[in-house]
Amino acid sequence: MKITLLDLPDIRQNLLPLTFTRPIANIRVGILRISEKWEERLNAKASYITEPYLSNKFSSADQTELLINAAVCPDTKLVDTIKSLKEGDALYHESTFVAAKSNNRHNYGDAISTTFNKVVYQGEIVTINHSWDIFSNNGQEIKNDFDLLTQRRKSKEIVDPHTIVYNPGNVFIEEGAKLKACILNAENGPIYIGKNAQIHEGAIISGPTVICESAHVNQGAKIRVNSTIGPYCKVGGEVSNAVFFGYSNKGHDGYLGNAVIGEWCNLGADTNNSNLKNNYTSVKVWDYTSEKFKDTGLQFCGLIMGDHAKCAINTMFNTGTVVGVAANIFGAGFPKNFLPSFSWGGVGKTVTFAYRKALETAEAMMSRRKLELSEADREIMQEVFNRTAQYRTWEVKSDK
Repeated sequence: MKITLLDLPDIRQNLLPLTFTRPIANIRVGILRISEKWEERLNAKASYITEPYLSNKFSSADQTELLINAAVCPDTKLVDTIKSLKEGDALYHESTFVAAKSNNRHNYGDAISTTFNKVVYQGEIVTINHSWDIFSNNGQEIKNDFDLLTQRRKSKEIVDPHTIVYNPGNVFIEEGAKLKACILNAENGPIYIGKNAQIHEGAIISGPTVICESAHVNQGAKIRVNSTIGPYCKVGGEVSNAVFFGYSNKGHDGYLGNAVIGEWCNLGADTNNSNLKNNYTSVKVWDYTSEKFKDTGLQFCGLIMGDHAKCAINTMFNTGTVVGVAANIFGAGFPKNFLPSFSWGGVGKTVTFAYRKALETAEAMMSRRKLELSEADREIMQEVFNRTAQYRTWEVKSDK
């Protein structure tokens, strides 16, 4: 089956800065990216309809059988309903377009036009409409993905005699994972340890939580419920209801909660974020659609950080802070609640992180993992730099 995952423009905008560098379906929530969830459940390879500047990295296809809203996370009931669609049917949940069946590739305007037969879905769906929906739905998506990936499979045994496991039937260990003198508590939800992941001495992990392929949980770390440590991440300190997409580091002590961290980010030692206001009112975050701060309706909301962003030691992020792509944050005190892409500083005077210098930093970090910044990645970064200039309102530029 050929499937195409469609970025609806208004949702793409809501999910910035995370979608500056990826289609919506490349977002990780639970164990898997949204695209991987659909591929696994439909036994299909996904292609994308997204922004043209992303197309060299995220391929599109000339033909498709199913066009699917990329922000929708599948479950068994929804997938069964989609499989039952007839040619020319378009599935909706209330006013939300979910999927359409067609032998030809259509853009989103065609898929939601009156030429399709409208079918109404009566069940519940999970849609990632805003960045905070990622951590808000992460616990349930961990459970869904855990059931999907572990069915009819047997976990690798834990051979370390000093590792303590509560409710071992709710723990799944992939091939090559190493655990030493840690505590896994899966009484309140599953724990999934990916291939070649390492859980070091004294780490405490409470489910539902995911430690993805080749990730490291450092000595003495406390990984609380509803957290995803993405592939090749290195994490220490205290993490609660946070999602790391992949290849990012928070290697030292410090608290991170109700947060989303993109790829290739680095949080300096003793970085902390606030996730609760002192007056217990709901948190506002920067909204790229309205270009002002928007009420999330959440009492707990911490940090949203785009790809390739970095922060120095002892950085203190206030409640509901949004950090753009390739921002480099440092300075005493709290940085601003909205830091545009390619910011340099963040406390007091902020200038522009020159594009060539930002690329050098990205290349240096990737080379540590024996990876290279591709030409497609460079083109994406250049486009993001150009598109985000409007948010860098300062006049003084810097070659730092």
